[in-house]
Amino acid sequence: MSTRVKTAKGRTTSSTNWLKRQLNDPYVQKARLEGRRSRAAYKIIELNAKHNLIRPGMRVVDLGCAPGGWCEVCTEILGVHPEDPKVVGIDYLEMGELPGVIFLQKDFNDDDAPDALIEALGGNKVDLVLSDMAAPTTGHRPTDHIRIIALVELAADFATRILNPGGTFVAKVFQGGTEHELLGELKKHFKTTFHAKPPASRQDSAETYLIAKGFKG
Repeated sequence: MSTRVKTAKGRTTSSTNWLKRQLNDPYVQKARLEGRRSRAAYKIIELNAKHNLIRPGMRVVDLGCAPGGWCEVCTEILGVHPEDPKVVGIDYLEMGELPGVIFLQKDFNDDDAPDALIEALGGNKVDLVLSDMAAPTTGHRPTDHIRIIALVELAADFATRILNPGGTFVAKVFQGGTEHELLGELKKHFKTTFHAKPPASRQDSAETYLIAKGFKG
């Protein structure tokens, strides 16, 4: 049975539709029951189950990590190491403390953000760079697409600086054409590149994930 949402004074139709979708989303309900930080956790759980992205012993950087759903999944697989954290996350939004995770509240677009992440890692390179970042939307689809691709390009450049040979890069993109150019560029640095859409990613969304495996170093 679906939950009906009554219209309210001052609430737009789009807001009402969004609320209805949230209330009837099985992943939102599952996240609430399991105490997850967000429904997005199931995206990385499903991607990992199919593509074996996260393995014990890895070091991971999570770009755009708030509210921490992906970081939490990583610590469940990697374990919590208080003296040697394996996960570093960055976001300009606040994120509640998460054991085993170093969190930097900072905009990844800032010029000094990559160096701040490298410093937080103690100079260690990593095995996996995750990016679930999304630029603020304008409602103009071509503009929004360009913005998200610019973010992914920034993340990809960072990944090529910080990944160990054999490492993996995963980033959210939105279908629209330009991502194929980015895919071609990544093929120069990684052995395998492809797109994947986990079941937790809403089917009516243009959202998909770009996965690049086997960093050539």
